[in-house]
Amino acid sequence: MAAWRAESSQWLAAREAERPGALIEANDDWEAVTCWLQEYAASPQTLRAYRREAERLLLWLAERQQVLAGLRRADIDEFERFLANPMPAEHWVGPTRPRQDPRWRPFRGPLSPSSRRQSLVILQGMMAWLVEAGWLSRNPFRLMRDKRRRLNNGQRRIERYLEHALWDWLWSWASRPLPLLATQRTRYLWFRRRLILGFGYLLAPRISEMSAARFDDIVSREGRWWWQVVGKGQKFAQIPVPPDMQELLEEARSLYGVTDALGTAQGPILRRLDGQTPLGDNQLYRMIRQTFREAAEVLEEEGGEARYVAQLREATPHWLRHTGLTHQAQAGVELRYLAETARHSRLDTTAIYLHSEDEEWHRQQSLHRLTR
Repeated sequence: MAAWRAESSQWLAAREAERPGALIEANDDWEAVTCWLQEYAASPQTLRAYRREAERLLLWLAERQQVLAGLRRADIDEFERFLANPMPAEHWVGPTRPRQDPRWRPFRGPLSPSSRRQSLVILQGMMAWLVEAGWLSRNPFRLMRDKRRRLNNGQRRIERYLEHALWDWLWSWASRPLPLLATQRTRYLWFRRRLILGFGYLLAPRISEMSAARFDDIVSREGRWWWQVVGKGQKFAQIPVPPDMQELLEEARSLYGVTDALGTAQGPILRRLDGQTPLGDNQLYRMIRQTFREAAEVLEEEGGEARYVAQLREATPHWLRHTGLTHQAQAGVELRYLAETARHSRLDTTAIYLHSEDEEWHRQQSLHRLTR
């Protein structure tokens, strides 16, 4: 990351103008954007997402020897096309690596339309903040037509989830008995995989919430178990812990050798091979992706439906959250409770998981025939 910035530091310094009215202490765009990012220091997940989008824009401008103050309306369209196809690929695209690694790249691949729209929304907010801070005099993102904005950000039903039949197969596959002579390490990995899948499906957490979860976040109130979590936007919530999740937690205590009962036990719920250290976000993300890939290979070998195989290969860890919420909605969980589990501030955000109406609509539409 430092090397990318160093390449453009000389000409950037030469082109940055004095800003006597600026309300922030910054010498270049990078430092100004860092001031903006500091506003989100209390929300690590948001901070990472915003930093990623800001870096992509700044690095793209650096390649063109431009600064934020020189950004024009036409540049935004060109940048959006770049997000859809970052070229040359060897310069921009690569696997996940530590940021200090010289092989680090800003992209894992081209961005989908929804990801590109999200990027532009984040950057519009960043530019608006920099205008208010006196670093910039105008925000070209504001020139994007409102009509286009509404069309691009219209909410659709969630499609990135595993259908019931596929989830049932996945859980059955993850629960297949191990050989009698399986090593202790193999047994540990087998159970941890089930714990991760079950946690993601039953409680619908975000990846950062899963990695940060601790046994002491599980509390009992009037004979019922709840998971206390501080999620996106530092929002506190208490999520009901269903019986299947209780069983997984009890098995986890036994696996780690935790003698304290549930309710008094401490330490991370998801742990590394040492049985003590918590899993990090990135490691957990890679493990879930690898699980989906392995499952896809097995399902293909067993002659499973091609579309299910394709879904597993495409699936990301966030699909677990989508799958859990969608299946809860299909099971009849009320929208207000679903919104609490998802930790959405708006019910219309949660409503995108309601597929049951689609099913009933399709059933009734099927009664409309060419002949009676």
